[in-house]
Amino acid sequence: MSGRRRAYVVTQVSAATPSAVFDLLADGAGWSRWASPFISRSWWEREGTPPPGGVGAVRRAGRPPLIAREEIVEHVPARRHAYRIRSGLPVRDYLETVDLTPVDGGTEIVWQGNFVPLVPGTGAILAAVLKFFITRLARRLAGAAAAGSGTTPPTTA
Repeated sequence: MSGRRRAYVVTQVSAATPSAVFDLLADGAGWSRWASPFISRSWWEREGTPPPGGVGAVRRAGRPPLIAREEIVEHVPARRHAYRIRSGLPVRDYLETVDLTPVDGGTEIVWQGNFVPLVPGTGAILAAVLKFFITRLARRLAGAAAAGSGTTPPTTA
């Protein structure tokens, strides 16, 4: 056994509609446009159903030399985007879900992840680092969706 399951939850509000937020999430090849500088490269390794970013799609994203391989496992337009990280991090059984809920003036984004660390004793620090990273991604996503451009000014990172 490598260690116990770890989890984190990040919540962010965007002035954009759930559809606008989801459109950015579902565009795996476009993550580098709104998630930069945290993700400088992104592309589809394999398309899913529906194409390109539906269930079964594999997205590659990251900043060299750390590029994750992520398989889309849920694709519910304007509601949920979920994926499993298949490689690129020292974890196993890693699931991330992004739930979108309409709220007055926009969308509540709840981005959560859970995993088992590969290296015993690293779970707490990995969870803290991943939560820090996802917090920044959620802010960038919220800003880019609200701007409607797929990009976010550097001041919102």
